[in-house]
Amino acid sequence: MPALYIGHGAPPLLDDPLWSSQLAAWSRDLPRPTAVLIVSAHWEAAPVSLSATSAGTPLVYDFGGFARKYYEMTYETPDASALAARVAAMMPDTEPVHQHPSRGLDHGAWVPLKIMYPDADIPVLQMSLPTQDPHKLLELGRRLRPLRDEGVLVVGSGFLTHGLPFLKEFRIDAAAPGWSTEFDAWAADALARGDVEELASYRSKAPGMPYAHPTVEHYTPLFVTLGAASDPEAPGDQRIDGYWMGLSKRSLQVA
Repeated sequence: MPALYIGHGAPPLLDDPLWSSQLAAWSRDLPRPTAVLIVSAHWEAAPVSLSATSAGTPLVYDFGGFARKYYEMTYETPDASALAARVAAMMPDTEPVHQHPSRGLDHGAWVPLKIMYPDADIPVLQMSLPTQDPHKLLELGRRLRPLRDEGVLVVGSGFLTHGLPFLKEFRIDAAAPGWSTEFDAWAADALARGDVEELASYRSKAPGMPYAHPTVEHYTPLFVTLGAASDPEAPGDQRIDGYWMGLSKRSLQVA
């Protein structure tokens, strides 16, 4: 399986025909996963923590101000306990894994997966984002790399730009501000060159900072994806680009 970095949007993504069709087409091009392991911007916790594994894991409605229908949606996936045990066994003894028995899937996981795998018939396990250090996340991704040979789809879920406090309007078709387009162009170039160190030095080298990422949890899942690549410095396949509410939805597939 490849590994992916995807922009996950907010619940209204489910009603966006363009982006939904792009995600759905992308998933159809992939081999069918045996399971999905997803790291979302919306669960920051250390040590590494894993979501509930029982069938029908509940959803976390970690958003506000949207239509009631989004709070009534479900995504009841199969039991993921085998994957949780496998992931826990891959972590070093010095870094214990916390199994969270009641933590459901947050919108960084279930919103895009509801589009990509609408039948909810693939086990899904969510892993917390334990640090914002790009190099530690690259190492975490490296540890997860063998899962790909077992048919597991490893996904980092974020948003390539996420300067919500600096958006002037909240419309899906809103024009992208300069800080968003500049950061997006910089990242697209670095990804095309496979320049992991450039990407890791975003705080000092990326244009548009800190507006593009006043907090960085939507950007850093990228490094889990790159770490899970067979060669993190090989250029990935940038499968989706463009903007949503002025934010970059650029998404990546690595081999």
